[in-house]
Amino acid sequence: MQYDFDKVIDRRGTYSTQWDYIQDRFGRSDILPFSISDTDFPVPVGVQQALEKRIKHPIYGYTRWNHEAYKNSIVNWFKAQNQAPINPDWIVYSPSVVFSIATFIRMKSAVGEGVAVFTPMYDAFYHVIEDNQRVLIPIRLGSAQQDYQIDWDTLETVLKQATTRILLLTNPHNPTGKVFSAQELKRISTLCRQNNVFIISDDIHKDIVYKGSTYTPITMYTTTDVVLCCSATKTFNTPGLIGSYLFEPDISLKTRFLSELKQKNALSSASIFGIESQIAAYNTGSDYLEQLVAYLQSNFDYLSSFLQKHLPEIRFKQPEATYLAWMDVSQLGLTAEALQDKLVNTGRVGIMPGLTYGDSQYLRMNVACPISKLQEGLKRMEYAIRS
Repeated sequence: MQYDFDKVIDRRGTYSTQWDYIQDRFGRSDILPFSISDTDFPVPVGVQQALEKRIKHPIYGYTRWNHEAYKNSIVNWFKAQNQAPINPDWIVYSPSVVFSIATFIRMKSAVGEGVAVFTPMYDAFYHVIEDNQRVLIPIRLGSAQQDYQIDWDTLETVLKQATTRILLLTNPHNPTGKVFSAQELKRISTLCRQNNVFIISDDIHKDIVYKGSTYTPITMYTTTDVVLCCSATKTFNTPGLIGSYLFEPDISLKTRFLSELKQKNALSSASIFGIESQIAAYNTGSDYLEQLVAYLQSNFDYLSSFLQKHLPEIRFKQPEATYLAWMDVSQLGLTAEALQDKLVNTGRVGIMPGLTYGDSQYLRMNVACPISKLQEGLKRMEYAIRS
């Protein structure tokens, strides 16, 4: 069927983090938000129908995830979308990707040991690493003009350190939108294996990849000392329904994680609607994804054209993946604080400051919205900066 991503749906009054609680992030509630990583689009028809069917049953008891319907939906999705074979025995449910990452950080490192990351990075990872009393070891990616190249010398030096126990990878990368190539993943896998470093790969943005780039799960290149964490929630806009999964090829690590999930945290009973929505999304959502990616590409094209015409000081290279625009504002001649003040208090527009992700010279803008909202947001941004 044909999806209408131009349609504006009012999300106010739904307890939406992005819309109803925007003041928590920007200090005022009368702004147009482009912040948290969910979309302003409705879920696929197949997902809505599956949820409506299930909600007609008036009992919402404890729910299992360890069955063929759940695991086969994942296996078939990776096969169809990525030509990637996934062993269903690797699959484990988790309430969230960040819960999985935090748990594996504790399982595979000790207090005071190091977790290497490519920066800038998703802001939650700073807390996950440091609040678990591990040492964050940043490895700076190159700029957009350098295609976010990996500094291989620094990476190798960091991985050789005896206290570096984990490499936390985000593929595709948030906030830059970089898709790690097959060659990069192979080299990363080799270096980690040579130095006994465990890989945690967060692949939650895997489906939204644009023409010219190809996503490959790291489990194609290594099945030892690795866990891949993923979810359908970013692609199909269902994070409020709760649920993710991981691939753990090592049976002993899988068993340990299951113990953390069930015995230590009592989280093994899944969200009914999280399970139903993921199965439906993966079984029926391929046409939705195809149209979504095309729509997002069009939004990025509009953004690029607007900046070139109206705000040429802002440097922007279209990402290879995700719906996040990582914009270089270093040539505006404004401090990060002054820029945010203009955007929020003059333009009434909420765009995330790059400092949140580790670089004060950037902004991160979520463009997963109807084009009319993006157009209005960019007008407000221009007005704020030019005022």
